[in-house]
Amino acid sequence: MTTRNLDALFEPRAIALVGASNTPHTVGAVLARNLLESGFKGPVLAVNPHEQAIRSTLSYTSVADLPITPDLAVIATPAPGVPQIIADLGARGCRAAVVISAGFAAGEGGLRQQLLQAARPHLLRIVGPNCLGFISPKRGINASFVHLTPAAGGIALVAQSGAVTAAALDWANSRGFGFSHVVTIGDAADVDFGDLLDYLALDPETKAILLYVESITDARKFMTAGRIAARTKPVVVIKAGRSAAGAKAAFSHTGALAGSDAVYDAAFRRAGMLRVGELRELFDAVTTLTAGLSIQGDRLAILTNGGGAGVMAVDALEARGGRLATLSAEGLERLAAGLPANASRGNPVDILGDAQADRYSLALEVLLQEPEADAILVLNCPVAVADSADAARAVVATYAKAKTKPPIFSCWLGDGAVAEGRRVLAAAKIPTHETPDEAVRAFTHLVAHRQNQQMLLQTPALSSGVSRDPAAARKLIEAVLASGRTELTDPEAREVMKAYGVPVIESRAAPTPEAAGLAAEAIGGPVALKILSRDISHKSDVGGVVLNLTGADAVEAAARRMLETVAAAKPEAKIDGFSLEAMVQRPKSEELIVGVLQDAVFGPVVLFGRGGVAVEVEGDRAIGLSPLDDVLARELIGRTRISKRLAGYRDRPPADLAALSEVLIGLSRLAADLPEVVELDINPLLADADGVIALDARIRLARPDHAPRAAIRPYPEDLTHSVTVGDTALTVRAIRPQDAPRLIEMLNQSTPEDVRLRFRTGFRPLPESWAQRLSQIDYDREMALVAAAPDGAILGVSRLAGDPEGATAEFALMVRSDWQNRGLGRLLLQELLGYAAARKLVQVWGEIDRENRPMLDMAAAFGFERHPSQDPSLTRVVKTLP
Repeated sequence: MTTRNLDALFEPRAIALVGASNTPHTVGAVLARNLLESGFKGPVLAVNPHEQAIRSTLSYTSVADLPITPDLAVIATPAPGVPQIIADLGARGCRAAVVISAGFAAGEGGLRQQLLQAARPHLLRIVGPNCLGFISPKRGINASFVHLTPAAGGIALVAQSGAVTAAALDWANSRGFGFSHVVTIGDAADVDFGDLLDYLALDPETKAILLYVESITDARKFMTAGRIAARTKPVVVIKAGRSAAGAKAAFSHTGALAGSDAVYDAAFRRAGMLRVGELRELFDAVTTLTAGLSIQGDRLAILTNGGGAGVMAVDALEARGGRLATLSAEGLERLAAGLPANASRGNPVDILGDAQADRYSLALEVLLQEPEADAILVLNCPVAVADSADAARAVVATYAKAKTKPPIFSCWLGDGAVAEGRRVLAAAKIPTHETPDEAVRAFTHLVAHRQNQQMLLQTPALSSGVSRDPAAARKLIEAVLASGRTELTDPEAREVMKAYGVPVIESRAAPTPEAAGLAAEAIGGPVALKILSRDISHKSDVGGVVLNLTGADAVEAAARRMLETVAAAKPEAKIDGFSLEAMVQRPKSEELIVGVLQDAVFGPVVLFGRGGVAVEVEGDRAIGLSPLDDVLARELIGRTRISKRLAGYRDRPPADLAALSEVLIGLSRLAADLPEVVELDINPLLADADGVIALDARIRLARPDHAPRAAIRPYPEDLTHSVTVGDTALTVRAIRPQDAPRLIEMLNQSTPEDVRLRFRTGFRPLPESWAQRLSQIDYDREMALVAAAPDGAILGVSRLAGDPEGATAEFALMVRSDWQNRGLGRLLLQELLGYAAARKLVQVWGEIDRENRPMLDMAAAFGFERHPSQDPSLTRVVKTLP
C-alpha cells in the first residue's frame, strides 16, 4: 500500500483530536492550540471524556459520539488504548490517523501489530507512531506539537526524527523558508518514505523534497518512488549515522569496507537524490537546486581580489571533487593586457586588493567567454581603498549584458562592510554566500545533482554479452552448503567466477609439500604458492603466500616452511593443503579489488576500488547497487582515485575498461542470481591494456531465511521469448535502456498520424530525452514489452504504467506503421494483459483518441469497456482482470 487514502492526510475536510487537553504544557494541549489556531477551514473535533470543552471548543467523550466523520484523526493518548481508538475511527469511516503516542515496540503480538491489525480492515492509513505530527501550512493544518507553525512555501520535509524536525523548522523560520508539508513518520509502522515520495512527486504545491532518514524498511519501494520523484523535482537527503557497521566484518575486504552508510550513499545516488551532511546544508542545497541554474560540468573559474580567499576556494573545490577550469590562451592574453602586472592571470584570477569596479568588470567579462568555465565564483574581500558595493554592481551589470551566461556564484567575505554588496547581488538573483567553502559547496551541489540526474536517464552501451552459467555456479554452491561448509576453497571460488565471465588464472591443488613440488613442475616456470584453508581469510597476513618460486625443490621447501609459519600464526586453522598457479607477469597492471555483498536493506551491492594488501589503508573504493550496466559500471569506476591511473599515464597505456566493466556487470548478476553468496572478494584483480585477470578470491556462503531482494528490480530476462507473426520470427522482451535509439527510429518509420495518435503530438524525431525516459524504466512499477525484428529493430511497443498501490495500471500501444494490420498489435496487447494478470493487477485502463477506431475496436475485442474521459477528444477504456 502506498498513496491510498493519503488525500485524507493532506486534504482533510474534518479533523478529530483524540487526547485533547486543557492542561498547560502537555502534548494534548499543544496539539489543541496548534490545530485550533493555524487557520484550518474545517471543523476540529476534540475527544476527551474528562473535559466538557477544549479551548472553548466542545469536547466529545468518544469517537462514537462525534457528530460527523473526520477524514483525519490525531491521537495523543497512552499507547495501550490506541489500537481500539483506531478500530473505532475506522468503523466510523475515518481514513487517516497521525499517532503521536510512543510505546509501540515491534514484535509479534505487540501493540504495533495490534495497531496495524485494527487499521487494516478499513484501509485507514497511519502516520507514526511516536512522531511529532503533521503540518500543511497552505491548508492551515498544524497537527503537531512543534512550537511554531511554519510559513507556507514550496518545500516538503519528511523526517523520522521529531527533534530534528523541530530544530529544522526553527532554523528555517528565521531564514524565511516556507513549507508545503512537513511530515514526521516516527516509527513508520505504515506510511513510510516511499509512500510520501510517491504522493509528493505529483503534488503541484511541492517544488522540492527534503528527507531526514535514519533507516529504510522497504528499499525497493523507496528506490522506485525516489527515482520517480527525483525525475520531477529536487530531492535532498540527510542520512543520520555515518558509522560503518560493516567494519566489524572479518571474512572479506568487501564486508569490511562496504559499511551500511556507504550503501545508503550509493542508493541515494542511484535514485537521483542529492545527499548532504547537515541541516544548514540541506536548506542551502534546496535553495541552489531550485534557483533555476543550469550547469554543464564540474569546472570552476574563480575571480578574487584577495589571494588567500582564492586559495581557500581552490582547497574547498579540490576537497569536494570539483576541478579548476583551464583558461584559454586568448583569455590569458586579454587578462594580461587589462590587469596590473602583479595580478595573477591564472585560475584563480587575482585582480589584487585595490581592484575597483572596472577591474571586476574586465576580468569577469573574460571569464564569461571561457569555454571551459562551467561556472564562475566571484570573491570580494573588503578593503579601505575600494568599495565592495561598487564591485557587486559591476558584477551584476557585466553579467546582465553577457551573451553567454554560465552560472555565477558570489562570496562577499565579511559582515557589515559587505552587507550592501550582498544585497545588490541578491536583488539580481546572483547566489551569494558568506564564505568560499559555502559558495564552492553550492557549486558542487549543482554538479552532483546534475550527475545523478544524468545517471537516471543515461542510455548504456550494449554489453559484449559475456556468457554466464548460473546453473553451474548454483550446483557447486548447493553442494558446498550441503556439506556443511560456508566458505568456498580457492579452486571452487574460481569456478564460480568463471561461470560469470570473470577471467581467472588456473590453479592446482596439492595436499602435501611433495605434491606441491610436483604440481609446480607440471605448471613450469615461476609459480605462486598459497595455503589452502577454509579457516584463513587473509592468507598473506599469516605467511600463507609465497611468490616467484621456481622448481619442485624450492616449492616443496617453501611449502614446509609455510606450514610451520601458518601453524604458529593460526594454530586452530585446519590446513587442506596448498594451491599453486603460474606467476602472472603484467608489470604495468593495476591491482584492484572487486566484490559483492548482500546488504540487509538494499540487497546485492557491488564494490570496486584499489586492491592489494593495503586495501584498507588506501580506502579508495566505491559502491553501487545491483544491477549494473555498462554506464553504471563505468560510473562506479570513475568515482575512485585509481580510475585516474586506469586512464593511463607516462608509459602506461589505458587499461581495458570494457573488460573491467564486464567483470563488474557479471558480479552484479551473480549477486542477484545467487543470494547465498553473502560476501565475495576478488583481490587482486589485475587490469591493464590487455584486459583483466583475477588472481585471488574468497566467497562466503549462507542460506538466508529471507534473501534480501534487490532494491532495484533486475532486468526481467524471463519475459524474453520468440513469436511468429506471418512468416517472420520476432522476439518479445522487456524494453532495455539501450533501446532509446531504436524507439527514435521506430517513430521515424511511422506516419505522422500514427505518431499523433500515440503521443498526441506530431513531433518527429522523438526527442532524445523522451526516448531515454521511455526506455529506462523501473521494472517494479512499469513494463514495456517490445517486438524486435531479427536485426534488432523495434516494430511495436506495449506499455504498462502502474499506480503506487500496484492495483491498476494505464496501458499504451503502438505498432510501426508498416507493420500494422498483421496481428502484431493484438499479440502485444495480449502479452501485456498476461503480464498484468501475472502481477495480480486488478484493472488495466487507457485513454484512446476517439479517431483511433482500430485501437478502440481492438480494446473492445479484448473486453475493455468504454467510459467518458475528462478530455472530450479521448475515450477511456477499462478492463477488470479476474
